[in-house]
Amino acid sequence: ACSARSNWEFFQKNGGRYWADVIPREHWDLLVKQVEEYARILEQEGVKVVRPQAVDHASAYKLLGFESQGFYASMPRDFLMVVGDELIEASMTWRSRYFEYVACRPLILDYWRRGAKWTVAPKPTDFEKLIDESVSQRLDAGTSDKSQIGTVITESEPCFDAADFIRAGTDIFGQRSQVTNLTGIEWLRRHLAPRGIRVHQLTFEDPRPMHIDATFVLVKPGIAVQNPERPCHQTNKFKAAGWDVIDAPMPLMNKDHPMWLGSNWLSMNVLMLDPNRVLVEAEETTIQKMYEDIGVKPIPVKMRHANSIGGGFHCWSSDIRRKGTLQKYIDWD
Repeated sequence: ACSARSNWEFFQKNGGRYWADVIPREHWDLLVKQVEEYARILEQEGVKVVRPQAVDHASAYKLLGFESQGFYASMPRDFLMVVGDELIEASMTWRSRYFEYVACRPLILDYWRRGAKWTVAPKPTDFEKLIDESVSQRLDAGTSDKSQIGTVITESEPCFDAADFIRAGTDIFGQRSQVTNLTGIEWLRRHLAPRGIRVHQLTFEDPRPMHIDATFVLVKPGIAVQNPERPCHQTNKFKAAGWDVIDAPMPLMNKDHPMWLGSNWLSMNVLMLDPNRVLVEAEETTIQKMYEDIGVKPIPVKMRHANSIGGGFHCWSSDIRRKGTLQKYIDWD
């Protein structure tokens, strides 16, 4: 439900193996080089960068009626949500990502010891009820109409990935997806309500959503960017609140560039350093021009080979601390 059919054989063949061992060595070496350069540029722009610990993801674990190996811990954005001084570990819905938090646990523990609040969302306990096998059957049957595939997870218990949510001061916007259910959104809504944080659901023309950063981006107060192939159903509500919603330009990624996870729309997956600076793929010149036109300085960085295993700038990082005060940027009443 979360990857292109053309990649199924790749995952069936290589599940549980390290990415470095299953993709071309030249591609892997460039990927590592680009991630290291990304970290260097962040530091050059005044950002303190810390790294997770190494974890043996090839080791199998068995619990709660399932057995799996790990996936990776390359995308801290996927599992860690930061709301003010609170760190929230998302439940993580894929069984292969159940223990992904282990890589970042020493960092989180250090933040907690220095005064941060630390919350661990409830993790799934019954995958037989959580996974809708009828969706798997429709996928196996090669259903051509994606709108008829449905959502692979049920509402049996809360589950969500942090990467299905975006923040704007006192408001958080999230989507139901193949890894985030309505129950998970409601859990987060109730958890944050006492702090005055509101959680809203957005919906899109996307039959198989997973993570929001290549679909909808909050750029700065008053400006959002949406994927024109997955328009937001709440666009008019944003506009009524005084926001401009801009369509992102079509991606420039070559069709022959390997994408084992994700899509060419990772061109939208950027990292806003502040309202005036954004890290964007060096080859995506049209989206750089779009940011220039709205008064944001694009900082071109090569991440194309890092895109190939499922993440852009936002995915490969998780911003822990930003300067400023809590504000209300949008009237959603």
